[in-house]
Amino acid sequence: MDLKGREISVLGAGIGGLTAALALARRGAQVRVLEQAAELAEVGAGIQISQNGMVVLRALDVFGDIPGGAVRSEGVELRDFKAGRAVTRLPPPKAGPTWYFHRADLLASLEAAARGAGVRIELGQQVVGLEQVGDAVTVKLADGARIESPLVIGADGVRGASRGFVCGYQEARFSGQAAWRAIVPATGGEPARAVLTMAPGRHVVTYPLRDGAWMNIVAVEDRRDWRQESWRAEGDVADFHARFGNFGGDVGELLRRVEQVHLWGLHLHPVAESWHRGQVALLGDAAHPTLPFMAQGACLAIEDAWVLARTLNEGGLARYEAERIDRARRVVAAARGNTWKFHAPSPFREIGQIALRLGGEKLAPRFEWIYGTDVTA
Repeated sequence: MDLKGREISVLGAGIGGLTAALALARRGAQVRVLEQAAELAEVGAGIQISQNGMVVLRALDVFGDIPGGAVRSEGVELRDFKAGRAVTRLPPPKAGPTWYFHRADLLASLEAAARGAGVRIELGQQVVGLEQVGDAVTVKLADGARIESPLVIGADGVRGASRGFVCGYQEARFSGQAAWRAIVPATGGEPARAVLTMAPGRHVVTYPLRDGAWMNIVAVEDRRDWRQESWRAEGDVADFHARFGNFGGDVGELLRRVEQVHLWGLHLHPVAESWHRGQVALLGDAAHPTLPFMAQGACLAIEDAWVLARTLNEGGLARYEAERIDRARRVVAAARGNTWKFHAPSPFREIGQIALRLGGEKLAPRFEWIYGTDVTA
């Protein structure tokens, strides 16, 4: 399928959708992005992009070798919650460092690059259904309008119209964990690395954003009384402080400065059995929603975007699915396997920390198969 001049519609202007639009436009396609939001705004939050995602963003010329505002990670430090005592430190992956972005900054860079490549981004376009009509797809909008497109890429999430059309909606299962997220101003001197602080039934991850001016906080806890999946739900600050108020050390000081939080229940979704139907293909969370415990949701979507553009130019949607589905399943499984590792109660927590201190350096190479993948090679 020659992409030069090919008309393609992308549903969703998130990280995956904008990367896909840019990758397709770079190969000559005429791309339109349909986004339901009235403006491209993002709730403030950090996002980690490891080397497997960075190689794609650089190949697409989203930014130079040093993306403005992003912080280059010096690795990961594991700490105990009581006094913030260091347990072990993990170096950056051998493939290359992870970068910490404010999500809004990364989206702004992708939007600018996409528009510069000729991508049309149409806001306020809520897609409610798709229909294959002959060789084209009819995109049905909430206002009653219909758009005909020869090819549709669904980057509209696990509850979006594209997944419903391709394979139907599968019931999600609550993981038994909920995550709080916030950002607070940095005080200066915070390390340029992620700090993972472990406690019984809870853990907190912090890392710097915007040249170290802000600190991103993700606090995860085991709980059974939460079912809502939306990650934009406003959280109760007093409740947050009550649940994480016994964390000590530097992390405890950060948590005590939180004034606004968002809260979402972490749900388990299956990887889609099929990623395409007719002239509709799935990408990112629409195909493979994942838990956040490997920080690979955005990176997988970025990889998808590059492979989709290449395989469309060389073969077709079946080839795209064949090249991506096994890796997606493996990464999603790795994230799920990390779910409970940092929440052990005593005495297992203390035993585990001894093991980490003695052999923590052996943890880093275990996931080089994730970070060392270069889909642009």
